[in-house]
Amino acid sequence: MLTVDFARFPLAAGDRVLDLGCGGGRHAFECYRRGARVVALDRNSEEIREVATWFAAMEEAGEAPEGATATAMEGDALALPFPDDSFDVVIISEVMEHIPDDKGVLAEMVRVLRPGGRIAVTVPRYGPEKVCWALSDAYHEVEGGHIRIYRGDELLGKMREAGLRPYGTHHAHGLHSPYWWLKCAFGVDRDGEDAALPVKAYHKLLVWDIMKKPLATRLAERALDPLIGKSFVAYATKPHLPASAAPDAK
Repeated sequence: MLTVDFARFPLAAGDRVLDLGCGGGRHAFECYRRGARVVALDRNSEEIREVATWFAAMEEAGEAPEGATATAMEGDALALPFPDDSFDVVIISEVMEHIPDDKGVLAEMVRVLRPGGRIAVTVPRYGPEKVCWALSDAYHEVEGGHIRIYRGDELLGKMREAGLRPYGTHHAHGLHSPYWWLKCAFGVDRDGEDAALPVKAYHKLLVWDIMKKPLATRLAERALDPLIGKSFVAYATKPHLPASAAPDAK
C-alpha cells in the first residue's frame, strides 16, 4: 500500500533514492522495482533486517531491472551518514509526526538531496488524526508514538523554511480513516483475535481491497480521499539557487 503517488512523483531508472524512516520498506521496494538505486534507512534494527531480507528475495526473483541496487541500513535521521547532495530523491513517509526535532530532519534531508532533486513527505492528515487522538489516548501516548498533528499549511511552511519548493499535494487512504477510528474507539491495543468484531470486519475489507484492487473500492477511495484521506502528501524540489535567492513557491 503506497502513500506516495509515483504518477505525481516521477522516478527514473538509476535515480539515487533515500527512503528515510523506511519502516517495513513499502516505498523502497517500489523504487527498487522501478530501477532506482535505493537506500532504505531506519533506526529500528529488526525492521532493517527484514527489509534487507526482502531486497535479497526480490533480487533472487528478478523483480528489479538490471542496474537497480538496494541497501538497507540502520541510521539516525538527524545525523545522516551521507555527503551533501547524495540523492536525487528522498522519501519520508509517516515519520515526521514521531520526531521532536522535525526541522532538524528536514534540514538533513535537504542537505543530502542534490539541487534539482525531489522530495516526498507524508504525514497523518489533521482532521482524521484529531479524531483518533480524541477517541484514544493510547493511540498517541505510547513510546515512539505521534507527538504532533500537522495542518497542511504548517508542513508546507516548514518545508519552505528548509529551502524546499513545494509543487503539489494530495490526500491518500480515505478507506483507512474509518478503520483507525474503529480501532481507537474499541481499543487501539486490541489486536488479532482480541480485536473487536467491527475492527476485524473492516480489516478484512482493507486486506481484500489491497489484494484484489476492485474497481468499486478504488472509486470509493478516490471519492473519499479529499474528504477523509488518512494521509497528507506533499511534493517539493530543492532549488538550484540558494533558498535566499529562490523565488517564492506558488
